[in-house]
Amino acid sequence: MPLHVPPAPAPALRSVLAALGSPTAVREARTPALRSVQGPLSPEHPLPVHVLDRIGRDGLAPTTRLAGWRFLIRSTERAVAAADTMLTPDGWAFSHFFEGPYIASTELALRHADAAATPYQPRLLSIPELYMLALWLHGDTEADASGGSPAPADLLVPLAPAPPGIAAHRPHRVADLLPVITTRIAPGPGPLLGSPA
Repeated sequence: MPLHVPPAPAPALRSVLAALGSPTAVREARTPALRSVQGPLSPEHPLPVHVLDRIGRDGLAPTTRLAGWRFLIRSTERAVAAADTMLTPDGWAFSHFFEGPYIASTELALRHADAAATPYQPRLLSIPELYMLALWLHGDTEADASGGSPAPADLLVPLAPAPPGIAAHRPHRVADLLPVITTRIAPGPGPLLGSPA
């Protein structure tokens, strides 16, 4: 299996399992699919979610920070929702359930990456200024999933819906896609980008 999925922090997984086991949390979730599903639900495919804080300009490497862990919530047939966790002063905690086009898009991108011959460590990369989410295929499969920045040879697979002019589900080398992203982001007072998506 080419994808080397990093283990999620145990408290993050426990918080999602507790939320799935709570009728109140599931009932109050704004995810009709999650409320209407019959049968067991399980969290799968834990992915660290990194936010692009700075685009590499003037030879600087791009900078990211870990914003949380995302789990796809699977029923018997497919992923019907996702659960996000966040780091709090008390440790990892459940944040919220959600659904939408990124769920199926993430599943599709993971299937394609898993069928590739090259091993990767899968992560998610959020680029808030473009309302863009990409599957980040990191070449160092043994790296600590909570840190690091996209390497030039890593791949980014934009998830649908992708920004206009950027093809969804087409793998791009970081060295090729980051210049495109840089030109899309309006120049500002400094190299910092906005808050997490």
